[in-house]
Amino acid sequence: MSLPRIAVDAMGGDEGVRVMIEGAALARRDHDKFKFLLVGDKARIEAALENHPNLRAASEILHCEDVVGGDELPSKAIRRAKSTSMGLAVNAVKTGDAGAAVSAGNTGALMAMSKLALRTMPGIDRPALAAIMPTLQAHDVVMLDLGANTEADARNLVQYAVMGAAYSRIVNGFDKPVVRLLNIGTEEIKGTEELRDAAAMLTAASAGGELALQFDGFVESDKINRGETHVVVTDGFSGNIALKAIEGSARFVTDLLRQAFTSSLRSKIGFLVSRPATELLKHHLDPNNHNGAVFLGLNGVVVKSHGSANAKGVAHAVAVTARLLENKLTERIAQDLSRLGEGALRQNAPTATPKDSEAPA
Repeated sequence: MSLPRIAVDAMGGDEGVRVMIEGAALARRDHDKFKFLLVGDKARIEAALENHPNLRAASEILHCEDVVGGDELPSKAIRRAKSTSMGLAVNAVKTGDAGAAVSAGNTGALMAMSKLALRTMPGIDRPALAAIMPTLQAHDVVMLDLGANTEADARNLVQYAVMGAAYSRIVNGFDKPVVRLLNIGTEEIKGTEELRDAAAMLTAASAGGELALQFDGFVESDKINRGETHVVVTDGFSGNIALKAIEGSARFVTDLLRQAFTSSLRSKIGFLVSRPATELLKHHLDPNNHNGAVFLGLNGVVVKSHGSANAKGVAHAVAVTARLLENKLTERIAQDLSRLGEGALRQNAPTATPKDSEAPA
């Protein structure tokens, strides 16, 4: 049975068609069984494909000239979903013309379009935006929610834990990932009522063997990248702030090192001596090596690439998409939720509708 193809919004991102096509071509070298639906301006896509005959042979082009603006409100983008490259890429997943969509465009618009077109899976109240980040260990850490919903109750957090664990099993290969809730302290009495209730639910379900994860209480933000936790769960407001703080710290460190190594002749000589170590650090902190955030909990796979990603970063996002399709992410989440059972989710949560105020920056 052939694998479902991947729809690529070729017009999204800062660099547009050239980088998106080059990234898809790089990813296909390791995932050559996949075919692609390239959505965007046909003339520009065909010009970019001239340098990538392998991708051209495995691709179909869906012509579209309209693009979602980087600062466009999600509510406006939704109304233009049938005429934009982003909207058509997501719609291809809805209609079954593709198994997944990848875009480097406006995050809030992509989130809103995906929610509206694909809806949430049975047993999921709200989707979550999940990403992988580097750690001091050999594995990455999965973190969610990073901005799909600004608020989350205990029921939502438990669902995020189930989805994040399923994602971690695919990208990191853990049978039972260690899951912790982000909190202001590790003591059981710390945090909001929602956090404490979610911890109680996860503790009971984990001890009872219903979940394919190990719940291990709370984690503070300064421990996210230590590698002691495989999945960090939080609400979208806190998660987006934590993510931006981590990304800002990484840029601060690299900029500080650059300044230090260029401040004098002695520093420049020191840079040459320490170059192997600094190159390793640069590789570890390069966001292109961890690119590709996933909207978990939808009836289909949608992956968000950084708008500033280079071809290597786009390739990583497309490769993540391919692995999620190969390993049947949505089916894994559905199976885990069925094992958990509705009895473990004792709270009721309202179904959220996309709002401009909820769109992550």
